[in-house]
Amino acid sequence: MAESYPTQYWRAQENGLVQCTLCPRLCSLRPGKRGACFVRQENNGEVVLTTWGRSSGFCIDPIEKKPLNHFYPGSSVLSFGTAGCNLSCHFCQNWSISKSRHMDTLSGLATPEQIAATAHKHGCKSVAFTYNDPVIFHEYAVDTAQACHQLGIKSVAVTAGYICEQPREAFFAHMDAANIDLKAFSDSFYHKLCGASLAPVLETLEYLKHETSVWFEITTLLIPGENDSDAELHAMTDWIADRLGPDVPLHFSAFHPDFKMQDKPRTPATTLLRARDIALSKGLNYVYVGNVHHSEASSSFCPNCNARVIERDWYQLGQYQLDDSGHCLQCGSPVAGRFEHYGRPFGRKRLAVRVE
Repeated sequence: MAESYPTQYWRAQENGLVQCTLCPRLCSLRPGKRGACFVRQENNGEVVLTTWGRSSGFCIDPIEKKPLNHFYPGSSVLSFGTAGCNLSCHFCQNWSISKSRHMDTLSGLATPEQIAATAHKHGCKSVAFTYNDPVIFHEYAVDTAQACHQLGIKSVAVTAGYICEQPREAFFAHMDAANIDLKAFSDSFYHKLCGASLAPVLETLEYLKHETSVWFEITTLLIPGENDSDAELHAMTDWIADRLGPDVPLHFSAFHPDFKMQDKPRTPATTLLRARDIALSKGLNYVYVGNVHHSEASSSFCPNCNARVIERDWYQLGQYQLDDSGHCLQCGSPVAGRFEHYGRPFGRKRLAVRVE
């Protein structure tokens, strides 16, 4: 199984270095050196992916955990990641994987075909590239998505959307759904706490909305005193309503102290509910809270008659009032998303599996 996989997103520089062009960091690499993401490395005058076929482990989750509330609700998803990340978020809540600089983090060996076969065997509707950002293992993710599609399995990217234009098009051409992690709505936050910038993420969101058929939802982790002010929340939700429209689901998630940000308190539920109220006031139809227990703010409501169409308690689904094509059973209005015949939901369990 290949561990150094050739890539196409790089260019030679006059100084003898090579420059990775996958993401806006545009790392210049000396011979044998790795980029900021850790997984893309100079090798004999080109850039290779060092983690193709290697994973940090596989679990079957409810799709709502990604979080995706409007993409085949109640279905199961085979989730996996690799190591490394192209952002340097101080508050990373998967830091043991995404910030790893050790190949022994990657315990699983699996080809795309093996992953697809495992998902099919366990009845998963989709496979999710998650835990660390899949744009950095672009080639492995695309190869796996293609293998999944051969078996009728959907592909899901959980990503910060920090990627350049050409690889962005190639990557999302193979994705059926995505959750985009919009860290904040200020460049200062991105620079100070993520080592990145806001504009490329907004470009990804607009690209997904206006140039693809990918179903996507947005998640923002609200950190007390950093990105939770009324002014920033108004600016962000105004932008979403204006540029993306009312039907892109938005998730506000609670922060807990982790990694390099141990000095901040947990996000109170009142902050999430305040953010949700602001978003709803802008005309956004589907706004949720996460990492706290609040059934009403985790449930889906018809934008026309306000009937509860999907009841959620954590990741457990209760009352379900949509027909097979996603229309409200009370008034017949469509609910945005991807739907099919609703059977027995997977529930809130999490199952570790082996890929062989």
